[in-house]
Amino acid sequence: MDWSDEGIFLSGKPLGEANLIAEVLTLEHGRHLGLVRGGQSRRIRPTLQPGNLVRVTWRARLAEHLGGYTVELMEAHGARALDDPRVLAAIGTIAELVKLLPERDPHPELYATTLHVLRSFAEPDIWPALMVYWEFQLLQELGFGLELTSCAATGATEDLLYVSPKSARAVSREAGAPYADKMLSLPQFLIDSSAPLAPSDIAAGFALTGYFLERDVLTPHGLKLPDARGRLLDLLQREPHAA
Repeated sequence: MDWSDEGIFLSGKPLGEANLIAEVLTLEHGRHLGLVRGGQSRRIRPTLQPGNLVRVTWRARLAEHLGGYTVELMEAHGARALDDPRVLAAIGTIAELVKLLPERDPHPELYATTLHVLRSFAEPDIWPALMVYWEFQLLQELGFGLELTSCAATGATEDLLYVSPKSARAVSREAGAPYADKMLSLPQFLIDSSAPLAPSDIAAGFALTGYFLERDVLTPHGLKLPDARGRLLDLLQREPHAA
């Protein structure tokens, strides 16, 4: 059996001296592994860089087998990571967190957002916010989405300023004021695409998604947030608008 699909190369694990087990987030077949023969060669190595958009053809005798990939480069996003350590950390974060998705389970909306993030790396004022939104969407795909459309206490849809750490729902300024020190900040760009993108808002966004990723997804399985994510947050704090 075989299929052809587009996908984002995530990582590769050497197998022997020449081959590589490639992990690719594909549009129609989800996170999928396959053997690339000669994948460690100089010829194909530039194609198999994390973040690159590739066209893959997968072949195997049975569906449950590892199978083999043939790979063709479509867009070389990984090259930008060589010049920007923030981009390198962002790609590493995506590659690690996407492993939380079940293998071979398609998630086309998250795939589209991932590709949007990769294509935005030339816009350093924008892509960090898109990374926050990517984590927000990942939580949804994993079944732990945040409810940010109305206040958990009053039902109000205006002046939403907080997120309850217990219910994962938005809370208005008035309802949350008595408990402000216990609330998580709600960055406005998550509910209003026209809101400004200050570094403090980006930091608040990562704090928000990180809290629920740890509480609901990672900690119950003895896992932790990727080291690459910690590096990314540190770099964004030191150089929020690096080109």
